[in-house]
Amino acid sequence: MLSTHDIFIALVAVHIATGTIGLITFWIPVIGRKGGVNHRRYGQLFVNALLVTGITAVAIATTTLIDPVATHPHLADHALFADPKMISAIFGWMMLYLATLTVNLAWHGRLALIHRTNHRATGTPLNAALQIALSVASANCLLQGFWSGQLMMMGISAVGFATVGTNLWFIFKPEPKRHDYIKEHIKSLVGAGISVYTAFFAFGAVRLMPELALTPGLWAVPLVTGLVLIIYHQHAITRRYQPRGVTAG
Repeated sequence: MLSTHDIFIALVAVHIATGTIGLITFWIPVIGRKGGVNHRRYGQLFVNALLVTGITAVAIATTTLIDPVATHPHLADHALFADPKMISAIFGWMMLYLATLTVNLAWHGRLALIHRTNHRATGTPLNAALQIALSVASANCLLQGFWSGQLMMMGISAVGFATVGTNLWFIFKPEPKRHDYIKEHIKSLVGAGISVYTAFFAFGAVRLMPELALTPGLWAVPLVTGLVLIIYHQHAITRRYQPRGVTAG
């Protein structure tokens, strides 16, 4: 019979494999020609990889919450994680939050493109459920961070609340511009990329130096990079669809 640790290791293997695909393919649509064959092909691969990565991360976080010590035996002698509750907080609840964030953004970004002629159609029952799930996961991450004294968890939860807010704004926007779906597509999928790179830098580093999982610098690098990419591409879209003779403000 498989132990919790065996299941955890198997899930991590799948998670790493699909996450690596996502980390690599992320850049092809970002820096390549928009709308081309490679953009569509690798963009779809990126989304599919992230959905699997996010779902397995949910399972990984769940096994951690069930048995934090058995799933993370390498942290047994580390002072920061001597208390199993701290393992549950960081590698359980926070990872569950980031996994939900990744799935939410990847799926919403996919729907924004599919339903580009009818933005209201992105408000499918599944997408609505994902907004609720992310709201709950964000609130829980905030509370768990407060109870465990981890400001990092409390701060990062704001991204989830902002994501739900902007997603719902797009779904229910009364009169969207004809290029708003492109901006939403960019925001969501680049945001999903930020989430995966954040997890890669933060949780991946724990194998070498566990305390790095809580280092603000590791979280700041993908966040700042992603925000710059979102702002740049959204500004480019605005300029492309702006009427002639009108300058961007």
